[in-house]
Amino acid sequence: MNVVKYARYSSHSQTVQSIEGQLKVCREYAERNGMTVIREYVEEAVSGTTDDRPVFQQMIRDSSTGAFSGVIVYQLDRFARNRYDSAIYKHMLKKNGVRVYSAKENIAEDASGILIEGVLEAMAEYYSAELSQKIKRGMEINVTKGKATGGNVALGFKLDENKRFVIDEEGAAIVRLVFEMYANGKSIIEICRYLNSKGYKTSRGVAFNKNSLRVMLRNKRYLGIYTYKGEETDVRIPQIIPNELFERVQMMLEKNKKAPARAKAKAKYLLTTKMFCGHCKEPMTGESGTSKTGKMYHYYKCVLARQKKCTKKPVRKEYIEDLVVAQCRQLLTDENIDKIVKEVMAIYEKEQASSEMNRLKKVLKELERKKTNLINAIAESDSETVRRPLYEHLEKLEGEKENIEALIAQEQMKQIRLTEPEVRFFLTQLKKGDINDEKYRETLVNIFVNAIYLYDDKITYIFNSSGRAVTFEQSLIEEIEARNQEVESSFLGNDAPPCKSTTA
Repeated sequence: MNVVKYARYSSHSQTVQSIEGQLKVCREYAERNGMTVIREYVEEAVSGTTDDRPVFQQMIRDSSTGAFSGVIVYQLDRFARNRYDSAIYKHMLKKNGVRVYSAKENIAEDASGILIEGVLEAMAEYYSAELSQKIKRGMEINVTKGKATGGNVALGFKLDENKRFVIDEEGAAIVRLVFEMYANGKSIIEICRYLNSKGYKTSRGVAFNKNSLRVMLRNKRYLGIYTYKGEETDVRIPQIIPNELFERVQMMLEKNKKAPARAKAKAKYLLTTKMFCGHCKEPMTGESGTSKTGKMYHYYKCVLARQKKCTKKPVRKEYIEDLVVAQCRQLLTDENIDKIVKEVMAIYEKEQASSEMNRLKKVLKELERKKTNLINAIAESDSETVRRPLYEHLEKLEGEKENIEALIAQEQMKQIRLTEPEVRFFLTQLKKGDINDEKYRETLVNIFVNAIYLYDDKITYIFNSSGRAVTFEQSLIEEIEARNQEVESSFLGNDAPPCKSTTA
C-alpha cells in the first residue's frame, strides 16, 4: 500500500529536529505495517489550529490523484487540532480512498472526542450528499447547453468564456499523434515513452502512463460527442479525431486487449486501524486468499504473526465485523443519543466561537467602526483638502470590507451548520439503518469503535461512547475459533500455505 507522511512544527519551541523525529517514527510505523512511503509533506512553523497550511492543502488536493491510500502522522494533533476541521478533512480524504494513520497512538484520541468527530464526519457526508442533489440539476442543464460541468478538461480541449468546449490546437496535435501512432502499430508503452521523452504532459500537467493513454484512446469526446457520467448525450462539441481513425483504434484496442485476469475479490476491511492483537498490541489488518478448493476467504491477521513473531491466529472477517457492528448498534439507546447530542452541540458551538469565521466577523466589525468614524469626520470637516484623503481612505476601507465579506461567504459555504434537532434526527435514523448495508456498517464503526483488542481467550472493546473497556470472555472466542476452522485448515495447516494471499 502506498502512503505519504505529513509532519509539521508550529512554534519557536519546536524545531526541524522535531520534524525529523516525527518522520522517523512515521517511517518505522510504515515499515512495521508493510506500507510504502512515496512522499513526505513537511510544514514548518504553521499552527494546526488553522487549515491555512499550504503543504497540508496540497496533500489534500494530491489525494484525488489515487497515488496513495494513506497519510501517516506522528500523532493526530499534527493533522488538525480543531475537531471540526479534522472531521471535514478526513472526510475529504476518505472520499478519495485515503485514510489517516497515527504512528504513535493505537487509541487515536480521547474516546468522547473521537465519538464527536465520527458524528461530525458522518453528518458531513449526509450534507454533502444532500448538496450534490441540489447541484445535479444545474449540471445537467449545463450539459444540454454543451457547457463544462467542472472537473478535468480532456487534453486537446479548452473552455471559452461561456464554459463551452473549443479546440486547443497545441493539445489537439498531441491527441492526433497518439491516435495515429497507435493505429500504425505502436504499443501503448512505446507511445508513453515517446511522449514523455518529448516532455509532453497530460491535461493534468503530469507525465503520461498506460492508464491515461487508454482513457484518451477511448474518449468519445474526440469524436465530437459530449459524454456526461460516462453516457453519450445528443450534444455536439468540436471533433478532433476523424470517425474512421477512431473506429480503427477501437478495433485494435479490442484485439490487443489481454484476456481478463482472474477476478480477485477486493474486500473492504471495516476494522483496519481499529483492531489490535491482544498478545503484542500490534495492528490486525486484512488479508485475503484462495483455498485449495478455489474458495476466497477474508480475515484479519496480526502484522507480527505474518512475520512469525506472534502466535495470534487470524479471525474471519465476516464474523468479527458482524459481531462488532451488532455491538455498536446496541449503543444507540435513547440515553446515549441524548448524551451524544449534548456533546456534539457543545463542541460544535465552542469551536464555532473560536473559528476562522469568528475572526473574520471581528475584522468586519472593526472595519465597520472605522468606516463610521471616517464618515463622521468627513461630515464634520469644511475643508476639501482635509476631506479628499478621508474619501480615499474610506474607499480603501470599502474594498477591504468587500474582501472580508467574500471570505465570510466562502467560510459559510465550507461549514456545516448544525442544530440540536438535526443531530438528534440523524442519530435516531442511524438506529433504524440496514445492518447489512456497507456504508451504514462503516458509519457505526467510525462513530463508536475506538479500539478492539483480540486475545485467545477474550475480546476487549473500547467504545467512544464511554471510553471504558468492555470485555467478552472465553465462550465468545471459542465460538469465533469454531467458525474459523475452515480458514485455519486452508491457511495454517502447514508451513507452506496451499493458496496465495494478499494483504489489504
